[in-house]
Amino acid sequence: MKLLVVGATGTLGRQIARRAIDEGHEVQCLVRSLKKAAFLKEWGAELILGDLCKPETLPPAFEGVDAVIDAATARATDSLSIEQVDWQGNVNLIQAACAASVSRFIFISILDAERYPEVPLMQIKHCVELFLKESGLNYTILRSSGFLQGLIGQYAIPILEGQSVWVMGEASPTAYIDTQDLAKFAVRALEVPETEKKTFPVVGTRMWSADEIISLCERLSGQQARVTRMPLNLLRIMRRITGFFQWSWNISDRLAFSEVIANGKPLTAPMEEVCQIFGIDLRQVTTLEGYLQEYFDRILKKLKELNFKQSKKQDKKKKAYPKF
Repeated sequence: MKLLVVGATGTLGRQIARRAIDEGHEVQCLVRSLKKAAFLKEWGAELILGDLCKPETLPPAFEGVDAVIDAATARATDSLSIEQVDWQGNVNLIQAACAASVSRFIFISILDAERYPEVPLMQIKHCVELFLKESGLNYTILRSSGFLQGLIGQYAIPILEGQSVWVMGEASPTAYIDTQDLAKFAVRALEVPETEKKTFPVVGTRMWSADEIISLCERLSGQQARVTRMPLNLLRIMRRITGFFQWSWNISDRLAFSEVIANGKPLTAPMEEVCQIFGIDLRQVTTLEGYLQEYFDRILKKLKELNFKQSKKQDKKKKAYPKF
């Protein structure tokens, strides 16, 4: 199958492209920068220069394409806003897919998006879902929770470096998922007729609170965490301040999204039936314990190797310059 992956340079998108290539699909990636996407070409993907916000650049990306997996989203540091990328960009993409008569369209959305109309990213994701459903395309919508990859910067690295771990509000318990597992569901959807014109949650095996994650990181690293708790009201003040300046609108919108994961309401969904439909064994879905165990094992091993090398260098210096 010839597949177009959108958002392929992102944390999730690159895993989707990698998975699709490994499973033998002919993969094209829509990218804004050929240089930044060079690693995708090395993996075996074809790069198509284009921009979701410039609909006239999209038709060449659809030549001969059978299906689309859309993992596009604006980053907090992007010059383009969430409205430009996540709404107008995705609308442009869906319209281009309709014009090209693609047979399948997989869209990556967010769990419980319809429950937070006051949060820009959630509202926009829900609106895209509705637009896609009304487009006439043969769609599948996958609604994910947070990614395991995000926990490294949020918890693991600060604990290893003795920095503060920030916990916002009541820190909603979340069933985090590995982007590699979400990519597996996205690519598998192309082959399973039962997923057509349906919406599915795709989350991890169990919920984890912030305190549970911190305790696990402390145990695996052997270090004590310095925890700083940010009240939800302070988060809202920061959102208002960043909303005053155009250059920080994306940050303001992301802070609004942070309220979703700071209100104490669980972010999870049952996965047994979903795994059965997709033909994926739930026991093969990466657990948070397993993911962090592998990370800390790898990092601590490297730290030991570095310490060993440094001690050997110091020994050599002592031998080279003896004290009289």
